[in-house]
Order: sequence, then structure tokens, then C-alpha cells
Amino acid sequence: MRVLGFESSCDETAVAVVEDGHRVLASVVQSQDELHETYGGVVPEIAGRAHAERIGQITDRALAEADTSFSEIDAVAVAHRPGLIGSVLVGVAAAKSVAWRLGIPLIGVHHVEAHLWSGLLEESSPPWPALGLVVSGGHSSLYRVDAPFRCTVLGRTIDDAVGEAYDKAAALLGLGWPGGVRVDQAAQHGNDESYQFPMPNLKGRPLDFSFSGLKTAVRYGVLGLPGTAIREPDSLSDQERSDAAASFQKAAVRTLIRGLRRARQEHPDVQSLLIGGGVSANSRLRKELQIFAEEEGLALRIPPMQWCVDNAAMVAGLGWIRLQEEGPASLSLAASPR
Repeated sequence: MRVLGFESSCDETAVAVVEDGHRVLASVVQSQDELHETYGGVVPEIAGRAHAERIGQITDRALAEADTSFSEIDAVAVAHRPGLIGSVLVGVAAAKSVAWRLGIPLIGVHHVEAHLWSGLLEESSPPWPALGLVVSGGHSSLYRVDAPFRCTVLGRTIDDAVGEAYDKAAALLGLGWPGGVRVDQAAQHGNDESYQFPMPNLKGRPLDFSFSGLKTAVRYGVLGLPGTAIREPDSLSDQERSDAAASFQKAAVRTLIRGLRRARQEHPDVQSLLIGGGVSANSRLRKELQIFAEEEGLALRIPPMQWCVDNAAMVAGLGWIRLQEEGPASLSLAASPR
């Protein structure tokens, strides 16, 4: 079965064709970084308009790359929640149009759950149940996953997502936006013992995360405390930036691993570890996840780099199995920011 997938929840416009949930025939992702870089973050109105302008052309590119015509598509899947509502609406409208015109099933997919499928593209399904960790600019969430879309939230961030903390730390250090890749690159040349940044503990909430305090610690630790001589990011040397980036990254990654260890202790029956989201591309996180999975005897499914970002292949893949388990959605399927 060939599923055409649409993903437009934030600032990547993506369309993919996936066969039988795992085999990716085509995946086209167009970033909008150049549109938002001036503002240091995603501007929702600009993102929505860019999706509307690009999605038709990207659909044509995906079909051509898959050597597939519309008549060979068996179902359409779309990430209809959560996300920037103006952006999500574009993907939902496109998916509904195709499903209605071709008379084929429409499938609604939860964007965050789809990230957990990204490590299963071109891979076999792991033994269940699993722990799931989604880490991105908008999400830092721990799950128990009993089946591909039967997810129970174990913990989530109470403030900044880890990717958001990366962006803010990068801004404080004068590294620019998007921050994740720039902090990671700078950290390769830094000493991660230069600063002792905190790993917040939330009383009574051991599986939840908090990253806003880590961002504040970078500000005060590197640029100075209120009432003292405050440094500007431009005054930092390259080595100072690298040391701060490495120290920040150490604290951020170890906070995530600590959450996984706690979740593993509470759920000793899990057999696998599913990872997804843009921050899963981080070099230090990938290394420490591998170590953690080996220590705990878990089958690790972490996406290759091309599937870490928002993409439509993960949406089409999860949509395939959702269609088999639950059947199609109605054409009244609603877009939702939550």
C-alpha cells in the first residue's frame, strides 16, 4: 500500500510517499530557515503563507521522485495536530483535497507520535512495549509506547522544550539561529567542564523536564549576574563560546538521559527505545543514547539524520498502520494546535 503523507506543522513543508509503512519511495522537505533567520525564530504568519505557496510544487516533486502517479496512491495521511494552526491547516486542506478527489482514505496523524515512527523508516518494528523520547524545538516528552500509536505520556517539559533551550542558549552566546546545530558544532571544540550548569529536579515530578533554568544559568554564568558588569555576546571569544556550548550541551543531554533512566526504573518491562525529533540529530545525545540502550539491553531505534527533522515520511508510515488498526478518518478531520 502506498501512502501519500503531508507534514506542515511548523516551518518545514514536507510531502512523502511510503510503501507499507516502512519503505520510503520519496521524501521531499523544504526548510524555511531563510525566511525566519532574521527574526531569530519561526514567525507563524510567514510560515503558513510559505506552506500555502510551496505545497503543490513539493507534492509534484515527491510523486516524481517516487515514480508514482496520483492513481497509484492508496491513502493520504496528514499531521493534523499539534502545531502552528495556520501551518497545520495548509497540510490538512491539501490532504483532504487529494483524498476527496481520488476517493481514497484520509488518515489523521499526531505529529509527535509520528516522530516516534521516524526511527522505524527503512527498519523493522521493535519488540513492544517501548520507551519513547521526542525532543525538538516544541516538545520534550517521555512516553510508554505499547503499540505504534498507543502512547501514554510519562513526562514532559513544564517550560522550555530542549530545542527551544538550544535556540536561546545559541542567541545568548552569539551563535545565531537555528541554535541546535550551531551549539552542537561549537561544542565540538569546547571543554564541557568549564561551567557547572544545573540539571533541575522537579519535586514530586521525576519524569518531567525543565529547561528554562538551564538557559538562565547560561546567561548569568557566561555573561554575568545582574548588578555586575554584563558582557555582550559579541565580546565572547570563539573558545569561550565553545566552552559554554559544550557545558550547556552536557547538562541538557544528561538531563534527558536521567529522565530515561528514571522511566526505565518505573517500567522495567520495556524492551525498546524509540527516539524522534530535531534534537535527536545532536551528536552528544546520539552517543549517550547508544550507551544507555546498551546498558539497559534495549533495542534502540533512532532515526538517521534525514528523518530527525519534521518530515512527511514519518507521517505516512504511521498513517499506514493507523489505517489498518482504526480505519480512515472523516473528511471533517480538524486541524488543531494542541
